[in-house]
Amino acid sequence: MAPSTHTVTNQVPPLVGYDVFAGDRALTEAVERHLAPGIRDEVREELSALGLSAGSLQAQEWGAQANENPPELRTHDRYGHRIDEVDFHPAWHRLLGHAVTAGLTDAWSREGGHVRRAAGFLVWTQAEAGHGCPLSMTHAAVPALRTDPALAAEWEPLLTSHVYEEGLRPATRKAGVLLGMGMTEKQGGTDVRSNTTRAEPLAGEGEYLLTGHKWFCSAPMSDGFLVLAQAPGGLSCFLLPRVLPDGARNAFAIQRLKDKLGNRSNASAEVEFDGTWARLVGEEGRGVRTIIEMVAATRLDCVLGSAALMRQAVAQAIHHSAHRSAFGGLLVEKPLMRNVLADLALESEAATTLGLRLAAAYDADTEAERAFLRIAVPTAKYWVTKRCAAVVGEALECLGGNGYVEESGMPRLLREAPLNSIWEGSGNVQALDVLRALRREPRALDAFLTEVGKARGADHRFDAAVKDLLTELADLDAVEARARRLVERMALVLQGSLLLRWAPPEVADAFCASRLGGDWGSAFGTLPHSLDLAAVVERARARES
Repeated sequence: MAPSTHTVTNQVPPLVGYDVFAGDRALTEAVERHLAPGIRDEVREELSALGLSAGSLQAQEWGAQANENPPELRTHDRYGHRIDEVDFHPAWHRLLGHAVTAGLTDAWSREGGHVRRAAGFLVWTQAEAGHGCPLSMTHAAVPALRTDPALAAEWEPLLTSHVYEEGLRPATRKAGVLLGMGMTEKQGGTDVRSNTTRAEPLAGEGEYLLTGHKWFCSAPMSDGFLVLAQAPGGLSCFLLPRVLPDGARNAFAIQRLKDKLGNRSNASAEVEFDGTWARLVGEEGRGVRTIIEMVAATRLDCVLGSAALMRQAVAQAIHHSAHRSAFGGLLVEKPLMRNVLADLALESEAATTLGLRLAAAYDADTEAERAFLRIAVPTAKYWVTKRCAAVVGEALECLGGNGYVEESGMPRLLREAPLNSIWEGSGNVQALDVLRALRREPRALDAFLTEVGKARGADHRFDAAVKDLLTELADLDAVEARARRLVERMALVLQGSLLLRWAPPEVADAFCASRLGGDWGSAFGTLPHSLDLAAVVERARARES
């Protein structure tokens, strides 16, 4: 019997047993907006089932278990044979299996495939973010492999399969496979042209032996990897299977697993190649061009992954504030807390709306939309991933000391938050990529400005921000030093345009007043008090079952 002094009161019930998809108005509206009417009911049912799973106690337990029991490297078996295997907790396999079954590696061949897959990725990774890495790379490998029709015919059905099979076997003996990527090396991460891994051609057409190393190879238990290496004709892209067609293990020595800040459930490794068999993808000397579409797709997943972390953090903060009392009332009713929550909600909705718009551009696959993606993806990747850590940190503070303990789940979100800003090119890389597009691809800027211009005249603060942006874009001399400032402004006017067209007036008004109109402080919770903040918070609240 508990002592009377330990009676528990005013503690918030866990946010569990709810539909993560249906409870997110910004996401559900984006899905409805971007899908053809004929498939909306099917996709809504599909995503709601996934949302119920993501919000279940079981999925939350899987996420905690996978992070509390990180993967372990086994370099040798009991007899001293080199095996280079990584053991994952069963919860990791359950998370990954559920995701693959839900079609989170299958976007390229289904109607509305990118929107439905992006929404599913945003929903499911709220349960646990680490296993999103192999999902993302597997999904993103498809356009790179399509440069070689024979390879695509062999591998694409396995990559887009809804069957997850763990364990290393020849790909042809599995119903579904996962694919990873290895580009960075010790001497230079972003500067892949400095790679030293060598590729020596064999007699067989398209066959090579690789010798070298990779400094960061995530999900090393994947069935294969797209890697870059120096062939006689220059830097080239290769498909490297973990297991050869005859069942023998390919030469793939895992030297160690990285001890990372977050992303603890996912294994990231340093690997060595020594006479490792691989097949050429695309043309010799065109490796960067071959793999760049994979990079673009994984960058979009960085946006979606950050949006998922922000959404989960904001949902937890609002849930806590709606149940926790202080100073005679619920926290959510206190004007200052409401200002903080509304500010966080704006950032979350803007990220979700932008991420789904980019996914819809992939589905449309027109020349104009491809041009838009060329500049919008690195712009979004730069800004949304930068905002993630700030949002999650402030949301954690809304829970006070309760948010600082591991049991709340908030510390795991905070450790994960900086990741997407680093993976697939850090902030400077994204900003410089935008500058490259501005200088070399005028159609990309035209497409971007056309998208932004669809909201011209809807808000005077937005119009002024667009005018200022055009002034900056007119002068690209010595622009590198202010590239971050420029790309930030581009991201904000793009988000503003989308919210003005599609979000409720109270959301668009608050966004334009703060992010574009300058009526905003240097911390969250500094929105103009005259805005309809209660409506913004209520819209962002997770609707529990």
